Amino acid sequence: MSIFAILATILASVIAMECVAWASHKYIMHGFGWGWHRDHHEPHDNKLEKNDLYGIAGAVMSISMFAIGSPLIMGASAWEPGTWIGLGILFYGIIYTLIHDGLVHQRYFKYVPKRGYAKRLVQAHKLHHATVGKEGGVSFGFVFARDPAKLKAELKVQREAGVAVVRESVG
Repeated sequence: MSIFAILATILASVIAMECVAWASHKYIMHGFGWGWHRDHHEPHDNKLEKNDLYGIAGAVMSISMFAIGSPLIMGASAWEPGTWIGLGILFYGIIYTLIHDGLVHQRYFKYVPKRGYAKRLVQAHKLHHATVGKEGGVSFGFVFARDPAKLKAELKVQREAGVAVVRESVG
């Protein structure tokens, strides 16, 4: 593979992972996987959450792609793009950890952005946590955040339709 193809594969994998994360978050974590995700939406003083098991699932996807791309493991049937897809998944995991766990939930550092896209990310995810329980909700992605004003309006519509229970502090 050319360096351009490698870099394009890595970048495409990072972008694809945001799509995978959005769908997983909306339909798995807030669906049949709520048992692992619930504690992430509830106050606690634990260092780890059951929700962190989803990070292990992401690591398994990355490691699997590295293995598929490795001639040491797969021999002549190794598929080179697998290595670069695995690297893209790994990069997404690092970005997710820094943005979601670090910036938004402040598990690793204490910084509250006052402006710019970082503030938008935090606001969007706080609006995601504005619902009580797994029903309804907005902003299921982790890296690409929609306009918080639009998300707040969407929550209002969900509350009025009885789709979501929204915490009173959100309005």
